[in-house]
Amino acid sequence: MTGLGRIAAIGVLALFAAAAIHGGAMAGPAGAPKPVSNAPVGAPAAAESLISPPSETPTPASLPPRVYIFRGALGPIFSTGMDRLAEKLEKAGFWATVYEFTLCDLIELQVEKSYREQPAPIVLIGHSMGGLCSVRIATALEKEHIPVSLVVTVDPAHATKSVPLNVQRFINIFLSDNILGGGDVKPEPGFRGHYASYDMKDHDEITHINIDKMADVHAQLVTMIGQLNQTPAAADADPVQLRYLVPPKTSLELWDSGVPLFVRPGDTLEQIADTYHLPLWAVQQSNQGAGSGPLMPGERIVIPRHLLPASAGAPEATASGAPVTTARPKAAAQRSAGRGKTATSQATASADSSAAAAQPGGKNGMIIGTRRQ
Repeated sequence: MTGLGRIAAIGVLALFAAAAIHGGAMAGPAGAPKPVSNAPVGAPAAAESLISPPSETPTPASLPPRVYIFRGALGPIFSTGMDRLAEKLEKAGFWATVYEFTLCDLIELQVEKSYREQPAPIVLIGHSMGGLCSVRIATALEKEHIPVSLVVTVDPAHATKSVPLNVQRFINIFLSDNILGGGDVKPEPGFRGHYASYDMKDHDEITHINIDKMADVHAQLVTMIGQLNQTPAAADADPVQLRYLVPPKTSLELWDSGVPLFVRPGDTLEQIADTYHLPLWAVQQSNQGAGSGPLMPGERIVIPRHLLPASAGAPEATASGAPVTTARPKAAAQRSAGRGKTATSQATASADSSAAAAQPGGKNGMIIGTRRQ
């Protein structure tokens, strides 16, 4: 073959090889399935598109909470209870970090950024000026349309603003006669979340310096935070706000909010408190004036309740509008045998076992009372 013939032959082979490579690229790997078409039969080929696999991004309800804790002024000296709480939360497996309240604005940006990247439930807890900071961050997050699962303020400063509408649960533990704290924090108009306020001014043993170090409160908060991503904040009816002046020598129980009930013939506040395993003072304060005379059948009263994880399967007995039953639940009667325990051991035991104990409750994971005084 002449030199010119060889060149011509090589050119033809190159053309065939290029065509084969192009055809393989169009067909894909050997044995690969053809693209799935969303278009109806007979539609033009240009309408074909691949179906994307479902997203596996975790939802906020499936992620563990992120807990941001804030000390008050001179926090490393006077707000050491916040560090103890963080240690207990970390021991329980939660992400919890303690900050100085002076970093409030900086941490707010961090909270927002973290939520954008991974929308886990947000928990804000603060003592004194740290309480003011917690509400301030929640207010800033409201402007960004970011929900806050739980805010707890411990004797916050008087200058603390109102609870914004994006907060799902709010608890305030304070000393109303204290000048260092004493912030009586109230919700903004239109607030639909769970709210409970506890004034501890009649407890001489509690001061602004040690109110953040209450071990029984820490235990209850650890339990509550552990249930957040399993417990829907929405209830079957608007939650009733609770405001208590806690009597002296009485342990503190952190209810989420109140639930309305209707009285049946012959019921008294004492019977209702006993039936639902509640301290009488709490039922009386939730229904000012109701105990001055006989209760009227059909009369609406309010009792405190806890929220439980949806999987807890609380028995249906005290939903909004449900009649009060005067029969004492068996679980409540069994627990009454342990009334001789100290207040602190009762609170700790209640917090440690509330997720599993069978107790009188209501619809949608509500639980009524856990401890008698």
